[in-house]
Amino acid sequence: MLNEFEVSLQPVDSFTSTQLVKNKYENILQQLDSAIMLFDSEGVLTFINMQMAKLLEMPRVALNGCNLLQILQNPDLNRFKKKKIIKIYRETIFQRKRYHELIDESGQHWLITVTYGDQMDGDFLISMKDVTDYKQIEQTAYRNDKLATLGKISASIAHEIRNPLTAIRGFIQLLRPHLLQLGKDEYARIILTEIDRANDIIYEFLNSSKPSAPQKKIVSVHSLLKEVILLTESEALMTGCQIVLVEESSPLYVSIDVKQIKQVILNIVKNAMDAIDELDGERNGFIEIKLKADKKYVQISIRDNGRGMDPNTLAHLFDPFFTTKEGGTGLGLSVSYRIIRNHGGVISVDSTKGIGTEFIISLPLCTGC
Repeated sequence: MLNEFEVSLQPVDSFTSTQLVKNKYENILQQLDSAIMLFDSEGVLTFINMQMAKLLEMPRVALNGCNLLQILQNPDLNRFKKKKIIKIYRETIFQRKRYHELIDESGQHWLITVTYGDQMDGDFLISMKDVTDYKQIEQTAYRNDKLATLGKISASIAHEIRNPLTAIRGFIQLLRPHLLQLGKDEYARIILTEIDRANDIIYEFLNSSKPSAPQKKIVSVHSLLKEVILLTESEALMTGCQIVLVEESSPLYVSIDVKQIKQVILNIVKNAMDAIDELDGERNGFIEIKLKADKKYVQISIRDNGRGMDPNTLAHLFDPFFTTKEGGTGLGLSVSYRIIRNHGGVISVDSTKGIGTEFIISLPLCTGC
């Protein structure tokens, strides 16, 4: 009888050795965070890991040994995924593209890499990696850069326009006695009023594109939200919308610039009413403002049952000048983003087309207040 040491020295046949190596590498591929599938030179799927099968929402046993056409004809594969697979196939074969980007139904960003060539012996390796976090970082950096540029442009515009307006105003005031003698004082009054209105517009634009440093004071979040609801109640009733406040029993306090934060919340609530109004009475409008807190932050959730947004709109929602409203400036949410960031907070949004939208504003909790 062979002891344990002698057994370990017994030769292993080449088939068993190859199978062990294959199993080892397949196990490694299963543990990767990337989704992987491998087609041989005949176009037959020879390997797919669990992550890829999960993304396709199909069992691995139903996919292994199939060619691309058989996979596309599988009734369990939804229409969205079929369209994306066909698009990637065409771009790879006809345009020789090796890298593809797509946004799935839930708004997640994926980087798809197709590896083929002599080193692959005719095989095609397709890998997919979730790059949503990287995209969010990239978009945040891009958004911050645009906001900084916007601030510089607005300051320059304000300076260049205000100077001639000031000069015009001065000359009109000098001419006013002569216009009064001619019985045309009304003209002077209108000109001065319009110059002042132009100055007010410039001031509002400058203030909105480059919010001033917050003048903070400690306030009750409950009181702030109550005031916002009072300001919007009449407009909500006109659009057939109900606003409900759900809050925690314990009082919550934050250190904020009340005017700025109120501006942010009012802007989101009014956007919610607009989204509900666009439904044209398809269902009763509903806006829920919910308040809760953890150890560090107060969370203000503003959820509506309006028309919702698609992933592309969501991706650009906080970009300056991006708007889906006719006649909108596209500054409201980009300014809101900067105001919340200046308060050390975070603003996020989740939306589903046809169902509704939820904004969540997180602000540092004032402890010991």
